[in-house]
Amino acid sequence: MFEEAQYFAPVVAHDDGTLKVQLGSGHPGFADPAYRSRRDALATLAAQWRPGQPAPTADYTDAEHEVWRVVSEDLVAKHRTYACREFLDGKEALQLPKDHIPQLETVSEMLRPLTGYRYRPAAGLVPLREFYGSLADKAFWSTQYVRHHSVPLYTPEPDVLHEVVGHGNTLANPRFTALYEAAGRATNRVQTDEALQFVSKVFWFTLEFGVLQEDGELKTYGAGILSSPGEIEEFRGMTIRPLDIVAMGTQDYDITHYQEVLFAGRSFAEVRDVVGAFWSECDDDSIAAMRLSA
Repeated sequence: MFEEAQYFAPVVAHDDGTLKVQLGSGHPGFADPAYRSRRDALATLAAQWRPGQPAPTADYTDAEHEVWRVVSEDLVAKHRTYACREFLDGKEALQLPKDHIPQLETVSEMLRPLTGYRYRPAAGLVPLREFYGSLADKAFWSTQYVRHHSVPLYTPEPDVLHEVVGHGNTLANPRFTALYEAAGRATNRVQTDEALQFVSKVFWFTLEFGVLQEDGELKTYGAGILSSPGEIEEFRGMTIRPLDIVAMGTQDYDITHYQEVLFAGRSFAEVRDVVGAFWSECDDDSIAAMRLSA
C-alpha cells in the first residue's frame, strides 16, 4: 500500500534543534544504540541546511565507509550484467568512488557539468509535492545516513547508497534527467492528492523500479534495484507486466520487501516516449479519468 511516510523514518524535533529518528522495532538498527545515535546526528546535520547553502559535510566513520565499499564493489559485476545501457553510460561519466562515501556536495559538483543536477540534504520525510516538485528545478533530496552494517546488501529505506549509487548514476545521464524533470513539472502541475499520488506511483514503477528489454534480455534502470545487490539478482523472477501508465498509477506496493510486480518497457525509447509523454501532458482531469478506467 502506498504510504509516503515509509520513505524515511519519522523524526521528532527537540527544543534545542536536535532531531530524534524514530526507528521501528523491525528495523535492523533498532537495538543498536550507536547506530541510532548516528542517525540522530545525521538528521540534525541535514535539518540545519538552508536553501542556497552547500550540502553539509557528514563526518563518516570507517565502518560507514566500509558498508559503502562492500556494496559498491558487489555491484560492479551486477551492474554490468543487469543494468541498462543508459545507466552504465551515466555511471561511466560520473565515476563515483568505490572505497568511500562521497559528500553530497562533491557529487553535486560532479553532476554539474553533466546535467546540472544537485543534491539537497534530507533530514527525514520530505512531502510528496516538495520531493518530486524539486526535480523540475534539477534538485534531488537525499538522505546522508548509511544502511545498518548487518544488512549491507538491502535496505527498505533510501539511504545514501540508494540516493547516490542508484539515482546519482541516472542523474548523470541527460536521457534520464529529461524524465526526472518531466516528473517534477507534472508534480507542480497537478492539484489533487489523488493525482499527485498517481504521478508518484508512475515514478515508483519506472525511475525507482523500472525494467526494460535490451538486446533480448531484461535489464533494469530503476534506482531501487540498482542500489540493492540482493534485489538486482531477483528482479527477473518477479511478475513482469507490459509498460502501462494506468496500471502503474493504480498498483499498490510494499516498500519493505522486494517488489513483486514490475513493468517492462520494450526499450528505453519506449519508456522515454510513453512515460515522458504522460508526465508532460497529464493534469488532474486526465488522471481522474485514468483512475476511473482502472
